[in-house]
Parts: sequence; C-alpha cells; structure tokens
Amino acid sequence: MCGIVGYIGFRDAYPIIIKGLHRLEYRGYDSAGVALLDQEIKVYKKAGKVSDLENFVKDIPMKGTAGMGHTRWATHGAPSDRNSHPHSSGNRELTIIHNGIIENYATIKEALIEKGHEFKSDTDTEVLIHLIENIQDETQLDLQEVVRIALTQVNGAYAIVLMSNDEPDRLIAARKGSPMVIGVGKNEYFIASDATPIVEYTRNVIYLNDSEIADISRNSLVIKSLDNVVQQPYVHELELKLEMLEKGGFDHFMLKEIYEQPRSIKDCMRGRMHPQQGLVQLGGLKSYAEKLKNIDRIIIVACGTSWHAGLVGEYLIEEYARVPVEVEYASEFRYRNPIVSEKDLVIAISQSGETADTMAALELVKEKGATIFGVCNVAGASIPRLTDAGVYTHAGPEIGVASTKAFTAQVTVLTLIAFYIAQIRGTLNQSKLITLLTELDQIPDLVEQVLAHNAQIEIIARKFKDSANCLFLGRGIAFPVALEGALKLKEISYIHAEGYPAGEMKHGPIALIDEAMPVIFIATKHSSYEKVISNIQEVKARGGKLIAIVSEGDTEVKKMADYVIEIPQTDEAFLPLVATIPLQLLAYHIALMRGCNVDQPRNLAKSVTVE
Repeated sequence: MCGIVGYIGFRDAYPIIIKGLHRLEYRGYDSAGVALLDQEIKVYKKAGKVSDLENFVKDIPMKGTAGMGHTRWATHGAPSDRNSHPHSSGNRELTIIHNGIIENYATIKEALIEKGHEFKSDTDTEVLIHLIENIQDETQLDLQEVVRIALTQVNGAYAIVLMSNDEPDRLIAARKGSPMVIGVGKNEYFIASDATPIVEYTRNVIYLNDSEIADISRNSLVIKSLDNVVQQPYVHELELKLEMLEKGGFDHFMLKEIYEQPRSIKDCMRGRMHPQQGLVQLGGLKSYAEKLKNIDRIIIVACGTSWHAGLVGEYLIEEYARVPVEVEYASEFRYRNPIVSEKDLVIAISQSGETADTMAALELVKEKGATIFGVCNVAGASIPRLTDAGVYTHAGPEIGVASTKAFTAQVTVLTLIAFYIAQIRGTLNQSKLITLLTELDQIPDLVEQVLAHNAQIEIIARKFKDSANCLFLGRGIAFPVALEGALKLKEISYIHAEGYPAGEMKHGPIALIDEAMPVIFIATKHSSYEKVISNIQEVKARGGKLIAIVSEGDTEVKKMADYVIEIPQTDEAFLPLVATIPLQLLAYHIALMRGCNVDQPRNLAKSVTVE
C-alpha cells in the first residue's frame, strides 16, 4: 500500500519525485524518503508526511537526473526514520524502495546474519536489499540477473525500484502482486505505483505484469519475466487528465469527490442504457450473453466499501434477474475451500483493481473454471487483466482514502448489470425496464438535490461530533447503506460506529441504546417503512438520539426523530444511490469538527495491495 516513484532522464529528478509522492500520499503517509544518484546515491528520509520530508531537505542541494522516492504505510516495523524507505545494502552500493510484504524475510534474514550482514531497520525491505547484495557478491553477475535470482527466492508481494552506485544510468524495477506503471517519454522514463505522478509528463504508459522485471536506462527499456524471457510490452494511452488530480476549489478531496457524484454516476450510465427503448447495453459483457442465460449462481467478491456495493448488487440481481447471489469477503473467501463450478459467475469489485485479497480470490476461482467479471475504476489495473470480461465505472481518480464516488459508481454499474442479466434472461418485461431506466436516468439530478442540504447536515453534525459511539440501521436494500454510513464515520472521525439490519436490533444492539447513543435510521417510504417505524419507536422508548433519512414530505417519522434529512422519493432499487449522500456528508463534517484529517485518516491507505 506504499507509494513508489522513480525517474531517469534529462530533468532534475527531485521535483518530479516529490510531486509524485504528494500525489501518491493517499497510499501511505507515515514516512517518506528519496534517493538521488549524483556521482553517488544520496538518501534522505523522514518519519511523517511528505511535507515533513520536504522541510527536512529544504536547505540541501537535491541534485541528480536519476532517483526514486517512497511514501510508506507501515507493515514491518513502526513508523520511524530508520524504518523509512529507501533502504541500502550493507556496502551502501545498492538502494531499494519497496511496496508489499516479503513473507519469508525472517528466514532469509537469519541466514544473512550468519554470513555477517548487519541490519539497521526492522523492515522486510532491508532484508531484500541485503539478499541482492549477497547474491551479487557471490556471483558477480549483471545487476538485472542478480535481482531476478533474488526474487525467485522470496515469497510474498512486491513492487520494487533499485539503483546502484556503479551504474548511475540504470534503474531496475519489478513487480509481483503490487502495482507498477512505467511512463515512456523521449529519452526518459517514469515509474510509479499508479499513473497519477506520470500524467503531467507523458500519456504513454506500460503496466508491468506480475513477475516481470524492467531494466531501464535513459533511452532504453527491456522487460523480462522471472524466467528470463524477454517480454513485448503494450503501450497504453492514459485517459487521465491532470485537472482531475487537483482539489478544484474544495477544502478536501473527499468533499470534492462527494460533490462529483452527479457527474460520476452519469458517466457510469453514459452510452450503456437507453430508457426510451428499455435497453441496457454493456459492451464488455456482450460476448458472454449466452453464458449469462445459463448461470446457476453469482458470487461477488470484494473488500470494504466494495463489499457493501456488492450487497446492494445482491439485492438487485436477485430481485430482477432471479439468479441466486452470494457476497463474499475476498479476504475470507480466498482461504476457504469454496465450492465453485463452471456454471458459476464470479464478479470481483475493486476501485483500484489492485486489491490483494480480491486478486487472490480470482486466482482461486480461475482454477475452478468459473467465469469472472470485474467491476473496476482503473483501466489497465491488475484485476481487469485477470478477468474474462467486465465493466469500468469511469468515476475518475478518487484521492480521498474514504471511498465516496467509487461506492455510488460501483452501485450504478451493478444496477446496470442486474438489469442487463434480467434483460437477457427475460425476467424483467420491457415496460418495467423502461420505467426503471427512466428513473435511473434522473438519479444524478436527485443527488444534486441532496447535496443542496449540506448546510443542514453540517448543523446536525455539530450536535453529534463528540459522540463516542453511533448505530446505523436500515432494512432491505437500505441495510448496505447503513453499513457504508457506519464505515465512513469510523474511517474518518474515529467514532466507533456499527451498521445493522434494523430487524436485528432486538437481538443484541438494543442493549447499547441510551441517551448518549445517536441512532441513524434509513427510514424512507419503501417496502419496510412500517417495520422501520416500529424500530424507531423502540429506540425512542429507550432514550436514543435519533437522526432519520426520510422521503420528502414524510410526516410520521418527523414526529419521532430528533433530526431528519429529507431525500427525494425514488424507486427502492435506487435508494442506495440517494440515501448514501447525506451519510457521506455527515461523516465528513463530524470528522472535520473533530480535527481529523479527512483525506488521510490514520492507519489507512487507499489501495490495499498487501494482506
């Protein structure tokens, strides 16, 4: 989950690297460092944010046209100056940065200590660079070959960049299980964990595949497999635009991304549905239409917010396509021995397309012969390349660590997939589909209406900013909304929050309710409205403070709730797209009032590329 940046070319490397680290800081922000090669490698690193590193080196001449940088999310070793990357070999001739985990580092470290190696950090990364040094000393082979041999001896995930004092015109990069992209310029190359640090300089990129090693100089690039076979890379053209990476006048990326949802939802739907004809067209799935007619079951695998989106997908697919659906935490699914067959469809959901547990789950089901679809936001990422087919969400880059527009984009795509499968299987008549698509087409406008309540939501947030706990309750398709609302609050405000099905409240959570417990209900006028009112009465009878998300014009819940937030009435199928918005804003304002860093909450990183 760390962020890596590398550069070799004709420009000064430091400004490129430090700007790139700022753009990658959502991947980890407990320490940062840079290494520059100017006659010899010079390393500067500091615990804290990238800005702390900048202050540390502000009076130091930062020279060199080759270099690399790293922003860390700690795995092995607490955040500190000595555990920060880059790490150097014992002879100081080699330097490395690393994203991932070397699982067998302890065994390798023990063997290296017996050979006289001394370690200055607690990291698995320092073990890797000492292993490379040891192999180089023993074999005297070319550096790329030495790195290749070392990587065949390690278990785990990695994306690495390595430089050598003896070869100032060369960078070695490699990946397995952690993302890496190489930007191709004229007599220059850029390396990064994703394309955000690169787009300013070139639109031509190569996505390094698993178990590949790139040997990079100022005017050449050679990619080989771990088996030492030369690869022919495909050069992609980035669609990412530089302005997408700026705050655009908002105080935080999270707030900007909340307000981008009318556009991002619309972009998800564009060209994929025709309301007047009652038609859904998903080009990425077209060749699997016959398969979809005959599938026995759908398994959705995801983590975190994407798992909540998957739960919404379960409700919609079962309701409209009449196919049984199971939603699995990828981190649990991958370690079971699940029963999966060729008649199953697996849908993997991941904003980044690099989620380690989800990728491992896909490898598992691939062996069992299942068809795999992906729902992903990043073109060229690993998951789209692992799947048989899929649908991009087109939400644009999401920099805030807490997902907002990614969730509604995923829900929008899953809604279209549900209707698409229903259309193919004949379980939804065209008249009803016309009605549903016509209403779905209006959702971006309804989201705009909800955003207009921001000032009211900020006032409510002030009432509850000092709460220690919070309960979110919903029924049916509103239950995943409750889960997502609780996750947003706990992620960025550090308030303990839980989401429950409202009907389960009596089976335990009701014991928590007292005058200090805020309870947030999704209480819109849909199929379980009367049942939810009964739950509200149970909370009120025990003194709970009640916030209710209600349909416009509701009077009954207003009589009972301490605070209400009205949202436009819509079909129950689209409730998650509208009801999620006020919960995102509520979490944002509470976190801000508590002095929390909403874009970079503690202990979290955007893309979970390690177990």
